[in-house]
Amino acid sequence: MSQFFQVHPVNPQPRLIKQAAQIVHDGGIVAVPTDSCYALVCHLDDKAAVERLRRIRGIDEKHHLTLLCRDLSEIGVYARVDNRQFRLLKAATPGPFTFILEATKCVPRRLSHPSRKTIGLRVPEDAIVHALLEELQQPLLGTTLIMPGEDDALNDADTICERLGKQIELIIDGGACSMEPTTVIDLSGSDAELVRQGRGDAAMFGL
Repeated sequence: MSQFFQVHPVNPQPRLIKQAAQIVHDGGIVAVPTDSCYALVCHLDDKAAVERLRRIRGIDEKHHLTLLCRDLSEIGVYARVDNRQFRLLKAATPGPFTFILEATKCVPRRLSHPSRKTIGLRVPEDAIVHALLEELQQPLLGTTLIMPGEDDALNDADTICERLGKQIELIIDGGACSMEPTTVIDLSGSDAELVRQGRGDAAMFGL
């Protein structure tokens, strides 16, 4: 059964964040609230955890997973960002946006899109996720917590526990969050392209 941590949404308890980080290091999958909706996250370099995360979500290798990063400088390690892209990223982070960019060699090849060599990245504006990222000192790999065959993200920790309690290692209850996923913007081409309209306002990109 999953462990269940009740974490303060504004002032996360350091003891619980340390325990959550250790679970990630040990190969666990964690359900965590974000500034959009709940996400499933795991260690970037744990191949078995990543494969299990894909199975739980019912997605294949062509579905972009997302690197949850602490800040823009960390995005720059894992994605190629030119001056135009940087200005757009700076205006929209932290916030409920996921950006598709060309992956650098720091991203394991199995994580980038198999034909396009791109990766999704975001900087969430959420105290719990930020504290976990600071404790780990590297990005988390994540995906919106939408179950196979469903359209809406799971939004309540108790419901997540009922449905995934035997499949993942930890559920972090930070209170209910938005049911809207991130807005996905593809910046890998010459022009910004709206892939998915979500909580973030795409108008700031002229879309």
